Amino acid sequence: MPHPLQDDSAGGWFCPEDNKHCSLIGSTPITRRAALRAGILGAAGMLLTDRLAQRAFAAPPPPRAKAKAFIQIWLWGGASHLETFDPKPDAGPDYCGPYRSPIETNVSGVRICEMLPLLARQADKYSLIRSMTHGNNGHETAAYMVQTARPPGERTVYPSLGAMVSLFKGYDAGYTGLIPPYVVLTELQGRFSEAGFLGPRYKPFATGGDPAKNPFSVEGVIAPGISPERQQTRRELLGKLNVFARMLPSDPQLSAMARNENEAYDLILGDAGKVFDLAQEKPELKERYGNNTFGQSCLMARRLVERGVPFVTINYKGWDTHKQHFQIMNRKLPELDRGLSMLLQDLGERGLLENTIVWCSGEFGRTPRVMWEAPWNGGRGHHGAVFSALVAGGGFKGGTVVGASDARGYEVKDRPVYPIDLMASFYEQLGIDGNARLTHPEGLPATVLPPTTDDVKSGGRLTEIMG
Repeated sequence: MPHPLQDDSAGGWFCPEDNKHCSLIGSTPITRRAALRAGILGAAGMLLTDRLAQRAFAAPPPPRAKAKAFIQIWLWGGASHLETFDPKPDAGPDYCGPYRSPIETNVSGVRICEMLPLLARQADKYSLIRSMTHGNNGHETAAYMVQTARPPGERTVYPSLGAMVSLFKGYDAGYTGLIPPYVVLTELQGRFSEAGFLGPRYKPFATGGDPAKNPFSVEGVIAPGISPERQQTRRELLGKLNVFARMLPSDPQLSAMARNENEAYDLILGDAGKVFDLAQEKPELKERYGNNTFGQSCLMARRLVERGVPFVTINYKGWDTHKQHFQIMNRKLPELDRGLSMLLQDLGERGLLENTIVWCSGEFGRTPRVMWEAPWNGGRGHHGAVFSALVAGGGFKGGTVVGASDARGYEVKDRPVYPIDLMASFYEQLGIDGNARLTHPEGLPATVLPPTTDDVKSGGRLTEIMG
C-alpha cells in the first residue's frame, strides 16, 4: 500500500505513517536524506555520463597496422598506361603502336604489355588499378596531387606520403635506426616529394650516387675514392687532435658532440653503413635484379626495409616520352620488368612482402593516341584523365584489377580512383589515422588527409584489395 501523503507546506510531503519528510521523483516518494543522496549520485552520474560521452565521441584509435614498411617506385615523368598495365591492342596502331600482343599473366583474364613477361608471372602478388584519375597534366602539380591527395595552389604546402610516414613511423614514433626513416634512391623527385610545412626534420635523405657502381658512393656516408681503412685512420687522427674532449670530459656540450660524432662514424664505418654495400649480396642475385641503376636500386630498397627503414622511394626517371616513345620503351620496360618482378619475388621469399607495401606509379599516364607527326615523331603527351598503378604487399591482395579505362584509354570507364582514395588506403594499411591533426607552424588547422570537396573528389578506399 502506498503511504498517504500530506503537503507539509515546506516544498515536500509528510508521510504520517513513517513520520518522515519526503520528496517526489516522478510518482515515487523518497526521504529528504535519500533525495540529497540521490542528488549527489545524480551529479556524479551526470559527470560519468559526460566522460563516457567524451570517450564515445573522441577520435577513434588509429587503424591496426598491416604494413611496417613502404617501397615507392616513382615513374617520374609519367609512364604510359597502354605500354604497361592497361594495353589496348584493339584500338589500332595509332594507339598501341608496335605493341599489339599483350600477354596473359598467371592470373586468368589479366593481360599486361608483352614487354613485361617477368611481371606477368608475378601477377598473383600484385593488384592493378586501371582507373587512377585527377585530370591534371602538369608534372609538379599532378605529382603533388598524387603524393599528398591535395589540390595544388593552396596557401599551405602539405607533406608528401613519405614525409607523413617519417612523422608517424620515424623518430617521433620510436624508430632508432641511424639511417634516416625516409630514404630516396638516388635523387630527390622535386618539391612534391618533400616535407612541406612539417619542416626539414621530415625531409628525405637522398643517397645520390649510383647503386649499380661498386662502391655505391652514398652522399654523406661513403666518400668516393676513400677506403674504409683510410676513413678509420682519419677518425683515429681526429681523436688524437681533440684535446678539448680530453680536458673537459664531463662537459655536456662536448659530450653531445661526441655522441653525434660516434653515431656518424657508426653509420660510415659500422654495421649500419654496410646496408649500402651491395657487394655483400651474391653476384647471381644482383644479376637477377638487373645490372643497371633501377635494378640495383630495387635490391637496395629491399636491404633498407629489411633493416627496418620505414619508407624508401626509388626515383626512376625517364618516362616523359614526348619524342621517340617506343624507342625509349624498348630500353626501359625490360629494366622495369626485371627489377620490379625480382623485388616482389625477393620480398616474398624473405617473408617481407606481407608487411611491406610496394607501389609503382607516376604522376599521370600518356596520351593514348601516338603523336606521329613532327616534331614528336612517335611520342605521347601528358594524360591525367586516366592512368594505372601497381600495388602489392602490406595487406593488399594480389591478382585483382580495380577499375577500367575506356576502349582507347582516354577516360575512366568504371570505378574512378582518385589520389585521396589511394592515399587513404595506404594510410589505413600503415595504421595511420587519416583524420589525425598535424601541427601547423602558423596554427592553421591541418589533417593527414583533406576532407572531400569539389576540389578533392573521392571514389572510396580500395576495399576491393584491402585484406
